[in-house]
Amino acid sequence: MDIGSFIHGSLHTYLIVSLLLFIGGLSTVLLRRNLLVQFMGIELMLNATNLALLAFAKWRGGDVTGTVLYLLIIAVAACEAAVGLALIIGMFRHRRSTDTDGANSLRQ
Repeated sequence: MDIGSFIHGSLHTYLIVSLLLFIGGLSTVLLRRNLLVQFMGIELMLNATNLALLAFAKWRGGDVTGTVLYLLIIAVAACEAAVGLALIIGMFRHRRSTDTDGANSLRQ
């Protein structure tokens, strides 16, 4: 399989890549204890869903609705990244750690 056929591949190819990205992000969130690394895993899962969304939009014949929804998800992800990083930085300043065990002690 050459790179040209992969770029212009089928829906099946895009969905497999999206699934692999999502599994990688999910395993990062579940297996790591560092909040920053978990946050990157969440971003990876968001990008995997965006890839699947664009693949389905292309499969439907270049549907504009899918592309608009993709841009909306990118905007929400940017806001989520700003708020999430602010929370992680605030926790690091307060606890001097980004370990998830430290996040549980913030309830007190």
